[in-house]
Amino acid sequence: MVLVVGGAGFVGSHVANALRAKKVPHAVVDNLENGHASAAGDSRLIRADIRDPDSLRQGFSEPVEAVMIFSGYISVGESYRDPLKYYDNNVRGVIELLRCAIRAGTHKFVFSSSAAVYGEPDAIPIEEDHPKRPTNPYGETKLAVENALRWCAKAHGIRAVSLRYFNAAGADPDGLLGEDHDPEEHLIPLAIDAAFGRRDRLVVFGDDYDTPDGSCIRDYVHVADLADAHIDALRFLEENSGAHEFNLGSGQGFSVKQVLNVVSDVCGRQVPFEVGPRRLGDPARLVASNARAKTALGWVPKFPDLETIVAHAAAWRERNPHGYADKLTR
Repeated sequence: MVLVVGGAGFVGSHVANALRAKKVPHAVVDNLENGHASAAGDSRLIRADIRDPDSLRQGFSEPVEAVMIFSGYISVGESYRDPLKYYDNNVRGVIELLRCAIRAGTHKFVFSSSAAVYGEPDAIPIEEDHPKRPTNPYGETKLAVENALRWCAKAHGIRAVSLRYFNAAGADPDGLLGEDHDPEEHLIPLAIDAAFGRRDRLVVFGDDYDTPDGSCIRDYVHVADLADAHIDALRFLEENSGAHEFNLGSGQGFSVKQVLNVVSDVCGRQVPFEVGPRRLGDPARLVASNARAKTALGWVPKFPDLETIVAHAAAWRERNPHGYADKLTR
């Protein structure tokens, strides 16, 4: 069985959906703080918190072949305001999870990491051996777990893959799943909401970066392609020992203003926006080299173009303007 920890969240729910489609035995573990029960679909849902070993043991009541970890807090801005919250969940919580899993005899792990481990890059596109200089606590916590996995591979013989996402975006092409954070901080869903009048305007954080139009450049990767990469990673761990890291991105960079233009085209409505100050810790450019993932994992993105990513995200948000129906009162 595969345990999908944080599998009621954005990326985790799409991975659980891919496991269902392939009829891979699995269960979703989530505390539903930021996840949604309905996003787990027909997967068995175990309500547990990675910071609570007693509740976490529910997931290991039967043999677990592999653990996929999606349970991290993800807001860069919040990580500045409350770094201890991020270290408590993203590092201590994962340590509790690893300890529980290793004691239960599980030795395969796929970790949801981030391009935030790199910080401000020296060169574009970014390769996996680029120096790691996170510029925010969120990125530091992701790097800390990567390092823990590497040391656990040496000490305990575990096998691990850390997948460094660039900007996860889009929605399930069949319309079953989408992106629903509270508060929402990701550019594409915010821009779609602004285009449809569900928010007054979007704030572009800085227009004085060293980029062609002054706004930050990012690499957007479809969430369904991320899900495929996790299935590929499980297959990779069948034959490869040790700890490994892979970038997951399209290899293309789009500025914030370019994204707004694509959203306007796809939605048929202009995105109202205003320019605000830069956010702390925002690098000017983050674009992936995905060559290693393509070669080693056999990963081939099905939806590499930004227009398709935006179209799938917009279709889900049009059908679900308030997000998932089972939102918890937080």
